[in-house]
Amino acid sequence: MKFILLCIMLFASFSLTAQTGRSRSIVQSIVELRANAVYSAVVDVNGGGDYTSVQEAVDQAPAGRKTPWLIFVKNGTYEGLVRIPVNKPYIHLIGQDREKVMITFKINCANPANANDSGKEFSKVNFGAHDCAVVVVDAPDFFAENISFENGYGVEAQSGPQALAIKTNNDRIAFYNCKFRSFQDTWMTSTRGMHDRLYVDKCWIEGAVDYFYGGGNAYVENSTLYNVRSGSVIVAPAQGEGVKWGYVFDHCIVDGNAAAADGRTKLGRPWHNQPMAVYLNTTMKIPLDPQGWTDMGPAAKLFAEYNSRSDDGRPLDLSRRRTWYQQRKNEGGKKIEGLTAVLNQQQAAKYTYKNIIEDADGWNPRTFFEKTEIPTNVKRTANMLIWEATDKVIGYVVYRNKEVIGFTRSNSFRLPESAGPGGTFALQAVNKDGDLSVMSESAK
Repeated sequence: MKFILLCIMLFASFSLTAQTGRSRSIVQSIVELRANAVYSAVVDVNGGGDYTSVQEAVDQAPAGRKTPWLIFVKNGTYEGLVRIPVNKPYIHLIGQDREKVMITFKINCANPANANDSGKEFSKVNFGAHDCAVVVVDAPDFFAENISFENGYGVEAQSGPQALAIKTNNDRIAFYNCKFRSFQDTWMTSTRGMHDRLYVDKCWIEGAVDYFYGGGNAYVENSTLYNVRSGSVIVAPAQGEGVKWGYVFDHCIVDGNAAAADGRTKLGRPWHNQPMAVYLNTTMKIPLDPQGWTDMGPAAKLFAEYNSRSDDGRPLDLSRRRTWYQQRKNEGGKKIEGLTAVLNQQQAAKYTYKNIIEDADGWNPRTFFEKTEIPTNVKRTANMLIWEATDKVIGYVVYRNKEVIGFTRSNSFRLPESAGPGGTFALQAVNKDGDLSVMSESAK
């Protein structure tokens, strides 16, 4: 494995510095040794990388970074829990293919110690209801792309209890082209920082019961919310007092299986505090309950829509949407009426990426996946691949017959002897945040 070679090089480097009276940390040496690598680490469940599990790669990443630490995850099923600790910001987790890179585990909140049947050691650890998620991101400035996050318990059982695929607990967290699957409580957003921001683009979020819930500000665009039972409820927000935006879904799709298409699916219900959720320019591919929303705990501070349309592009009739909520006794016990259910154009115009995500510090996660130019003029000459260099890239991923065979920072790559005379070769360019370009044309 590359990791063994890395350790040998690291030992040699450490011995040399000891002889010359200088000292350096192991982590520093790893950073220097990988300085010419395209990715900071490569994960391959089959042993063809630096690590075989995502958690190993996270554990070995340096703490306290101010720039991205890029981890490439090859296609495969990665069974196990993943924890991104608060002292490891700027981890960028880049999968090879969303449909073929899966982080999965069976765990639920009612019995987390025994929910998994894989026999792995950590399946016997009781994480408690506060941490019963397959992936927990406690660090800020986390980014993931091309990965499926799945709670196997929820997907297989198709019933409760809570079974989180992911829990995000900090500010400046972003996902692009990812998939999230469970049944109840698929994704919990941050309730720690009042203004914690979450950005989601071109993702698939699947569940049945409150499957996007929690606090903070979330801007979700160009994504599919997929419902898997009759009477599904999409969101259950619980924003604290002072949160400005809440959940915003813009140009998304609400879809579902046959069971969810019976006209009983609901956009959300208020969980705690001052819940806020708006759907802008949303396409409803399945019929919803005409009221749109339902009760749970408090009254909603704002549950509203703008420009909702049917699958064929017709404006939906929103005249029966809820403008009242009945509080539970422990939340006040009153019926709150006269609330806004439909935004006008002027109100909807305030819910922008700039206002919600960029905010005062100018955070701009859309730049993470700005597609670079596709490598062109790929040619094989004897045991070399060559191509025209691409601007604004840090390197390239090299494929043979759609399998990763290497990485390079230059516009050439020496083929291994195992490549043989045949095979089809292609490339993807990599930008500074780890994002992959569209695949190049192939060469033989």
